[in-house]
Amino acid sequence: MINAVIVDRNFAGPLSGNLEDYPDGLIFPLDKPYRWTSADAVRKLKFALQRHFHCRKIKVGHAGTLDPLATGILIICVGRATKLVEQLQAHTKEYVAEIEFGATTPGYDLEKPIDNYYPYEHITQSILEEALEGFIGPQEQVPPVYSAKLIGGTRAYELARTGQEVEMKSSLITIEKITLDKFETAGPEGRPRATVTIRCSKGTYIRSFARDLGLAVGSGAHLTSLRRTLSGDFEINNAISLDLLVSSNIFAL
Repeated sequence: MINAVIVDRNFAGPLSGNLEDYPDGLIFPLDKPYRWTSADAVRKLKFALQRHFHCRKIKVGHAGTLDPLATGILIICVGRATKLVEQLQAHTKEYVAEIEFGATTPGYDLEKPIDNYYPYEHITQSILEEALEGFIGPQEQVPPVYSAKLIGGTRAYELARTGQEVEMKSSLITIEKITLDKFETAGPEGRPRATVTIRCSKGTYIRSFARDLGLAVGSGAHLTSLRRTLSGDFEINNAISLDLLVSSNIFAL
């Protein structure tokens, strides 16, 4: 049971000027902007809270990292609510992902340029739908080399950026549901694109899913966009942007 005060689009506001008025802490389901890291979002919200509460020592943490090129729900916990981080991280997630076939990148998204091209003319909607069915259920998944996974105490992406060979171990994940929302036989670059909604367990890398889906249809693939629309009981429709938080009456005294 979550007793923390949830500050989202439905929050009446304003917050009081005393953090002690929230003994169970605060939870902010933020809509993380494109190109922000999760750490950026935590830092910016923490700064706003420090100014609001006139207090420098405020515990702030997030429940589930989002890549810089991804947008959507990032749950940020404040005060005693930081004790809920592991509990919130364990909840089911849902993503809307756009995947392009016929090319791969080192990080499986648009952060790095295309490194290889593959045939794609054979990919049809029926071939794609059949391949997607094979991803439903528990499975072993290898995380991207350019990820925040720890390898001997160092982030995998830090090792990869130095040119070191990085061996990634697979993890057991579960994909509960996949819906093919859209399939274009010729996207902006002339290669086919698919938009899918994926409901999955903690620890699932959608970039790795894109890589594996490309292999499953006899091609290569990478993410062109990603948005987290659900994290446990928190839905994107109720998430709030940091700009709205600052400009609304939530921080008004």
